Amino acid sequence: MASSTVGAQPAFSTLAISTNEPVVSVDWLHANIRDPDLKVLDASWYMPDEQRNPLQEYQVKHIPGALFFDIDGISDRTTNLPHMLPSEKAFAAAVSALGIKNKDGVVVYDGKGIFSAARVWWMFRAFGHDKVWVLDGGLPRWHASGYDVESSASGGAILEASAATEAIEKVYQGQMVGPTTFHTKFQPHLVWTLDQVKRNIQDKTYQHIDARSKARFDGVAPEPRKGISSGHVPGSKCIPFPQMLDGSQTLLSREELQKRFDQEGISLDKPIVTSCGTGVTACILALGLHRLGKTDIPVYDGSWTEWAEHPDTPLATSET
Repeated sequence: MASSTVGAQPAFSTLAISTNEPVVSVDWLHANIRDPDLKVLDASWYMPDEQRNPLQEYQVKHIPGALFFDIDGISDRTTNLPHMLPSEKAFAAAVSALGIKNKDGVVVYDGKGIFSAARVWWMFRAFGHDKVWVLDGGLPRWHASGYDVESSASGGAILEASAATEAIEKVYQGQMVGPTTFHTKFQPHLVWTLDQVKRNIQDKTYQHIDARSKARFDGVAPEPRKGISSGHVPGSKCIPFPQMLDGSQTLLSREELQKRFDQEGISLDKPIVTSCGTGVTACILALGLHRLGKTDIPVYDGSWTEWAEHPDTPLATSET
């Protein structure tokens, strides 16, 4: 399969994986899972209407040795917007609480295949850590390959997961946190703000791609979050995130990915910014573009939820 380019190979140091390739195969992870410099994160997260509890699911079944990364918990406490990127100090405290160091390679997976794991991949890169990869096909593919999972019947798993969230809260409350083992270096070119999107409507320097469904983009289907109008940022184009993946939820080959962007008139020779509903699936577009050599794709963190809630931002629909 084209998406397993890192493949089933003899075990070697995580440092030997190319950071130009954004995913690793389940075979590779299985061969390298005992590497002491490799940390595995379960970053499962689900839309509110799915009524799934990722922490409970993690306790029942996860890849051996994986830590739980809470996307909603490891977030900015100064905004009402969902799971916005935390401050550098807060992210460093949370990741340190999980026992991750700068020398570690990080493999992130989720319960759908490739969904929320891409968000955490982008978060680490936004804070200067490039030794991070998404597990291609995630937990479903790991399971389908016959590899073992483990459960955490004790409260230890919850304590580990909550330590990172508690560290974040302490930082935002100005309290002391434990020793920092992970140091950040913020990459502002990977994170866009509302003002940058506003300016881009005028100067059109960046091609803006939205990862939401076409119906939400066109304004004919409701947003999953109450009180938010559907539609899109004027001038943006729609490539729903499932178009980056095959039927088994693994990342498409370079050739297939190239076709998807060509079909929507997106030029890889020009700058691109991605967005979605709340900054999660926009990262799947960034993941696909990374495979195509576009390793500098910014994500609009507040995405459509921030844009549509703002009192003076223009909204476009298919009718306009």
